[in-house]
Amino acid sequence: MNNFINGLSIVATPIGNLEDITYRAVNILRDCDIVICENPKHSLKLLNKLGIKKKLIGLHDYNEQRIIDQIKRFIKSKKCVLISDAGSPLISDPGYKLVQYCIENTISITSIPGPSSVISSLQLSGLPITEFAFFGFIPKSRKKIEDLVNEISKEKKTSVFFVSNHKLIIFLECLENIIPDRSISICKELTKVNEFVFRGFPKKVKNDMLQYKESTKGEFVAVIDKYTSKNQEFDEIELYKDELKKMSKKFSLTDIVEIVHKFTKINKNKIYKWLLKLKK
Repeated sequence: MNNFINGLSIVATPIGNLEDITYRAVNILRDCDIVICENPKHSLKLLNKLGIKKKLIGLHDYNEQRIIDQIKRFIKSKKCVLISDAGSPLISDPGYKLVQYCIENTISITSIPGPSSVISSLQLSGLPITEFAFFGFIPKSRKKIEDLVNEISKEKKTSVFFVSNHKLIIFLECLENIIPDRSISICKELTKVNEFVFRGFPKKVKNDMLQYKESTKGEFVAVIDKYTSKNQEFDEIELYKDELKKMSKKFSLTDIVEIVHKFTKINKNKIYKWLLKLKK
């Protein structure tokens, strides 16, 4: 049942594999009056594949206010859709001012969820994602990239970035120089046949990617493990001291180390040494 109403619908589109578009997204694109999009030429390809013909209005950071002025006379009485080139709109894409305008003028807004490169990359990273911080695209200059990496070196949440191909190796070099022992993952071509994820410490990931020149083209999503101080690691173990003592009566030290490492990601050698002290 389609309850498509007048106003603005924020619709997620595929990030690679066309089969990821939802039935609801297709129905809304088919039934809408106008599609507001980041790049009309790019969006036209998607609509053509879906067999949909619609009026397209291009919206980007430099014309957003002009487009709002253009459509405000009818947006309340028509079914308008906002899409980006790929994935969920407004995530490092234009549309924020349009949404604010709709909110301020009591124009109906709804979100049609779907693919997101941020979420997919977090899921594939193998890093803790209970809490994460998204920083958008990394800066242009090496100095600003270094400043950013220094800033997140103490970040207690997993960090996510968009990285363009001409900044990828510079970014990895900055990670290698500033936080060399922090686990990272680099994702590309998500949902496509050539999807890949490089995981490990910055130096390893950089060397692995340099071996495959094709892998350094396009855009990437970088996921950086959260900061954990040595004291914080052992404070976490200390919280479970009584439970670990009970476990030591049933399991070997090796088994306990494996269990604790699985859930905390603390270095196995550190856990082992701590358990030896606990047994004394």
